[in-house]
Amino acid sequence: MSNINLDQMDNMQFDVLKEIGNIGAGNATTALSKMINGKVDMSVPEVALLEFKELPEMVGGAENIVVGILVQLDGEINGMMMFIMETESAYHLVNILMGSTVSKFEDFTELELSALQEIGNIISGAYLSSLSTLINIRIDASIPYMSIDMAGAILSVPAIEFGKVGDKALMIETKFSKDDSDVKGYFILIPTLESYGVILKSLGL
Repeated sequence: MSNINLDQMDNMQFDVLKEIGNIGAGNATTALSKMINGKVDMSVPEVALLEFKELPEMVGGAENIVVGILVQLDGEINGMMMFIMETESAYHLVNILMGSTVSKFEDFTELELSALQEIGNIISGAYLSSLSTLINIRIDASIPYMSIDMAGAILSVPAIEFGKVGDKALMIETKFSKDDSDVKGYFILIPTLESYGVILKSLGL
């Protein structure tokens, strides 16, 4: 078992987790810029280690409808990773990419839903790639699964699955800007305690 105690993590260890967030967000911004073939600005990410029960409030409340991209992690790093976007951000990204003007999910065509999933996949992949490179460990990830549902329902999945091995997740709130419109996304990393230990040990902490 890992000797990592998330309640007693020192400043240096937390700074490293914040740096993972910064690099991941930077990679995601670059990937997003390439995908929409335009300049995307990024504000400094907000990074926090939160209890599962706190997560829904951070994304607008348990009943807020969000888009969630879920990836299972396996290998030397085990756990789950999620990328969550609020609805307005999802509409904005799809409209930029597809040249459409949708403002509710009911109006999405199959093509637009597919584009939304691809956006989530690429952003999630950019975060995972940066984490893998930073810690020099290969991370095996499942095929991403997209869900459009209430935040409470989407976030209950990791809480149920990983609540037995820990009750905290690393949340990185990133704000992308394109054409004076903000796109807010939440990257949530939920490694097992052993995996936190692997990450920090690989960085010499």
